[in-house]
Amino acid sequence: MRKLWLYFGPVSEMREVVELYADGGARGNPGPAGIGAVVYDPSTSPPQVLASVSETIGVATNNVAEYRAMIAGLEIAANFPAQLLRVRSDSLLVIRQLQGVWKVKQVHLKPLHAQALALLRNTHAFDLDHVPREQNTEADFLVNAALDAQVEHER
Repeated sequence: MRKLWLYFGPVSEMREVVELYADGGARGNPGPAGIGAVVYDPSTSPPQVLASVSETIGVATNNVAEYRAMIAGLEIAANFPAQLLRVRSDSLLVIRQLQGVWKVKQVHLKPLHAQALALLRNTHAFDLDHVPREQNTEADFLVNAALDAQVEHER
């Protein structure tokens, strides 16, 4: 497993808003999987990257990878306190389940859902939005970078 955590901004100051974009993916379902997440300060132009994570997570399904990306992103976002944490993902399943709109039916996703909810509840305030894949390109890039690096390492 290759893990890359990058921190770019001061961690102690309270910001008005912090944005988190998370993505996970598997090459095969299940298959080799990776996660990517980016935390931004949207008050700057362009938005400043505060932190990001890119790593492989072994063999997993797409849904597990999406949840693991959300959890990793929420963990790094916790280092940047804000009045509002805006959470964005292109996984409709993860967003709708965290919003409570959809039930978590798959038993293996229940602990991941509970962990993500616990992290969200530790924030001052949050909102969750599903975004099209085209609006989640940085996190998607980090997923593929981790998976590509693993393939190169195995050669």
